[in-house]
Amino acid sequence: MEKIIAIADETQILWSKKPLIDRLSFLPNLSSLLIEHKEEYASIITSEMHKPITQALAEVEKCALLCKYYYENAETFLATKSIKTDASESYVVYEPLGVILGIMPWNFPFWQVFRFAVPTLIAGNTVVVKHASNVPKCGELIESIFNAAGFPKGCYQNLPIPSNKVSNIIANPTIKAVSLTGSEQAGVAVATEAGKHLKKCVLELGGNNAFIVLEDAVLEKAVAIAVNARMQNAGQSCIAAKRFLVHETILDAFIEKFKIAIQNLKTGNPLDRDTQIGSLARVDLAEELEQQVQKSIQMGAQLITGGKRYEAFFEPTILTDVTPIMPVFKEETFGPVAVITTFKTIDEAIELSNQSEFGLGVSLFTQDVDFIKTKISAFNEGAVFINEMVKSDPRLPFGGIKKSGYGRELAEEGLKEFVNVKTVVINIL
Repeated sequence: MEKIIAIADETQILWSKKPLIDRLSFLPNLSSLLIEHKEEYASIITSEMHKPITQALAEVEKCALLCKYYYENAETFLATKSIKTDASESYVVYEPLGVILGIMPWNFPFWQVFRFAVPTLIAGNTVVVKHASNVPKCGELIESIFNAAGFPKGCYQNLPIPSNKVSNIIANPTIKAVSLTGSEQAGVAVATEAGKHLKKCVLELGGNNAFIVLEDAVLEKAVAIAVNARMQNAGQSCIAAKRFLVHETILDAFIEKFKIAIQNLKTGNPLDRDTQIGSLARVDLAEELEQQVQKSIQMGAQLITGGKRYEAFFEPTILTDVTPIMPVFKEETFGPVAVITTFKTIDEAIELSNQSEFGLGVSLFTQDVDFIKTKISAFNEGAVFINEMVKSDPRLPFGGIKKSGYGRELAEEGLKEFVNVKTVVINIL
């Protein structure tokens, strides 16, 4: 561990002195490698965490788009900013912090890493990445991809350590900041350790997103998006729609269409191109989901379809008559379980949506866009999507509030998370 961090430190000193245009010059190579070898990379993703191969391919392709986006925009984002003051000259420059630790999850084993590492590197930092223990091949592979793209040795290094060693890494004086994508519990542990050493951290934690269907929604489109929003990656996503709030007048129609769509999803071997739902990443994750569902049914939730577990596979499931006191409403469900609650008014929907310890995003479906735009500020969320599912996009800042964490990834905001915003004031006497 100490050797890896020392190499990162030595490399960072030289790397930070390279002109930005030189640091950016490696991104086209990185993007090309991702596209050229996407079949190979996607198969490794699928073999390690069971994501359907078509979704793994899309994940790799999205990483390539991220590289292209920052290649085209980073110079503008990091340009010196002149500010008019009483001084002769005033401006702000953006300088790297040093070596940054990334602690990454298994559910999007390429995308989560690339969206942290690419902007952090081109800002002039180097990175060491502790990847999830159940995707070790992905961790090793990503390091080899950065090396093959021409990044100097030490810019990106995989750190194959167990979780109980993370505190030692954060405490290391060479590590200047931390980025974590993971659970609420992991966020508390990392933030506590970083706080002890006065180090900045960015936390992208859990989510319990509401998916609100208003009375005037185009139902067919809302249902089609709802299926993808909940069932993509077998529901193993922090930004997946988890709580479906449906206006009482369209409840029966929504449930019927949603049920048919869910039951028509193709399950099977995740390496088959027509498979839409694979198993969860681990058996213990499926067991935890099963407990949440069973306890909620005991409390009065009605099972519409699914609900059974076979080892790590959990059937696509719909529960109705769900109330805010049930585990499937108040806790994050990390799997293919959709829970439905009704409302009468938009204010009631807003109240139900905000009745969560998380604040990552919300989706709303309506034809009266002008009206719903007046309600955006009422949602305690990091993102509001109207007539669309919540999703990440390199062009938009991504992150949440409350127990969903703090800080932002992607876009200009993500590029500037791990820089020193240095103010320069000059007076000519």
